[in-house]
Amino acid sequence: MRKKTKKTIGKIIIIFLVFVLFAGYIAYKQAFSVISGIEKPVYVYIDNKKNYADLLACLQSDAKIKNIRVFERLAAVMKYPANMKSGRYEIKPGMSYPELIRMLRNGNQAPVKLTFNNIRLKKDFAERVGEQMLFESGQLLSALNNPEICERFGFDTITVVSMFIPNTYEIYWTLSVANFLQRMKKEYDRFWTNQRLEKAQAIPLTPAEVSVLASIVEEETAEKSEYPVVAGLYINRLRKGMLLQADPTVKFAIGDVTLKRILYVHLAVNSPYNTYKNPGLPPGPIRIPSISGIDAVLNYAEHNYLYMVAKEDFSGKHNFSTNLSEHNRNARKYQDALNRNHY
Repeated sequence: MRKKTKKTIGKIIIIFLVFVLFAGYIAYKQAFSVISGIEKPVYVYIDNKKNYADLLACLQSDAKIKNIRVFERLAAVMKYPANMKSGRYEIKPGMSYPELIRMLRNGNQAPVKLTFNNIRLKKDFAERVGEQMLFESGQLLSALNNPEICERFGFDTITVVSMFIPNTYEIYWTLSVANFLQRMKKEYDRFWTNQRLEKAQAIPLTPAEVSVLASIVEEETAEKSEYPVVAGLYINRLRKGMLLQADPTVKFAIGDVTLKRILYVHLAVNSPYNTYKNPGLPPGPIRIPSISGIDAVLNYAEHNYLYMVAKEDFSGKHNFSTNLSEHNRNARKYQDALNRNHY
């Protein structure tokens, strides 16, 4: 009886061990298996308001993780829930549960490809960047309107927009406003090479003044091929002490960039941006100029043009002239075209 009992107990122990080993093998296989359902990179965002329950819901909805319990059990073993870090994380196809948890626990973020271009106003810039970063656009706008902050970077609240060179930058989503501005200043200094600085000095204009002129050039013409010609025209006027008389600065002054026809009432607007009344360049850019616009000023076309007016075919191109009588003839053609089209 005792022998049979011992044999029975032995069998039970063996069965139990086999069951435990099998269950352990299944658990191990699940824990270290590839996360299923991910066919292309998925991005998960964790901000300082998101708790662990929110993350689990996000992993299920965005990353389509079906067996979230496996993640929970392994996360508990790896002590992740108490070590959540804000960030933008990339879950790649073929990633295992331990790899995912280590990435989240260690805060190994995937950088954002921050892009901004074709921006007119400071407010527009703050909104465009705020859409792509963790900080709010209002925080950035507040910093750009702060004289002390702007002065730290060598600008004032008007010229500070010229510090931002339109491009695509790899940058961490969780970066603070202060660190973002420091990064943009580094990019600005990297952009303004000795070669560019020497070209600016030869005009002569400061980098900030180059940006102001480039912003006017870009608003004057939609044809990039005309950028250097338009830049040369305004440089000619500056050197002769002539008023720039740039229509885009008047549009900016009155706050309406959609105007097709500039009237005398518009030219009379009292604003430092009205280049029909004020000599020299306006106090700041009327948009954030592109790299091509800045380089067009630095590499302006040398010619004798002093006047320009839009072509009467509304192609976006311009007729250029060296004297006022020729300019007036071109201007009449354009005015007649406006009248025919009821502008």
